[in-house]
Amino acid sequence: MSKNDSANAMITSDETDLMQEIMNIAFGRAAADLAEFIDIFVLLSPPDVILLQASELPAYINSELKDCDKVSVVEQSFWGKFKGNAYLFFPSGSGKRISSILGNGDELFLSDPANEMEKETFLEIGNILIGACIGKISELLGDFSTYSPPRVVVEKSSRDIVSASLTAPGNVAIVLRTVFEFNEKNISGYLFVVTKQESFAWLKTALHKFLDQYQ
Repeated sequence: MSKNDSANAMITSDETDLMQEIMNIAFGRAAADLAEFIDIFVLLSPPDVILLQASELPAYINSELKDCDKVSVVEQSFWGKFKGNAYLFFPSGSGKRISSILGNGDELFLSDPANEMEKETFLEIGNILIGACIGKISELLGDFSTYSPPRVVVEKSSRDIVSASLTAPGNVAIVLRTVFEFNEKNISGYLFVVTKQESFAWLKTALHKFLDQYQ
């Protein structure tokens, strides 16, 4: 059996479809929370659920970000029975445009060579999108998540940005991915939720318990 066949055997296609439905609900909640905060409609693509070897994560994320020479990223770890890392990627130059939505002027950036204003801007957006998304997934699956302080990197290459703990040889990851766009503001980005292999057994049970509520 190949590595990918082994990975696919851990989560069935039906379980993947169910996880996708849960992500639809969670991402919808995240979009609603963000729209309430900045008073602008957020478009979310239908989420993808991808199962792959953890060692393939950097190449996969790089392929998704192939059109972005540099990115800004908010990374946050989460713990509970559902555990892993969330990555919120923004293409180069997004910080100023998002800050303008929040009511901050360009003059703040001109006096801010250390990119502190951009970091604060991304932190605000990341706290809402990641917190609402992970929180809703945990709630639907009967879990409770705690979070590490988020890490923000501004205007860096997308390569080598995935935590080494997620790419250990032999590990398998579930990647939950959506593309989001702030309507009419020419701002888009990517949200990846990477679940660690140690959550798989619990996740399979939790998904079936969730489904049983509607049967």
